[in-house]
Amino acid sequence: MARVLIVGCGCRGLELAALLRADGHAVRGTTRDEARRDQLEQAGVEPWIGDPDRIATIHYAMENATILVWALASAKGNADALAALHGTRLQMMLERTIDSPVRGVLYEAVGSVPDDLLGAGASEVERVCAKNEIPWALLNTDPADHGNWAQSARNAIDELLSRQRG
Repeated sequence: MARVLIVGCGCRGLELAALLRADGHAVRGTTRDEARRDQLEQAGVEPWIGDPDRIATIHYAMENATILVWALASAKGNADALAALHGTRLQMMLERTIDSPVRGVLYEAVGSVPDDLLGAGASEVERVCAKNEIPWALLNTDPADHGNWAQSARNAIDELLSRQRG
């Protein structure tokens, strides 16, 4: 079984975590808010308090993680912050996967963040993962349908795990 790191483990992330845990996977979820620690723990998720706007606070969350899920397509913030989150911050995190046990990346490519930023993020995932020979996938499911989103993410993770074994 694998350990999956969900960066941006909000409501949808918790639904995904429940599906992954039912399959026997360990789940680590990031949150910026210390007050959410108990909620994550009660859901069986190992909480990691950190901010994807400050990669140094979440970099070590990749320790012993097999799959990285960047679930920030509905993040809130000003235009510059969102551009960085799906640009330079994402790039920094991806570049660090090469020196980690991460062997698969799932990027949420549909959400409330502007499409051009999500498209740029998807291109960055493809570029860095191809360069480092790390399997990757895009999650293109409407996040408004939490159940379908979580199932689609789970299926994509299953596919990433099967590619690394093959």
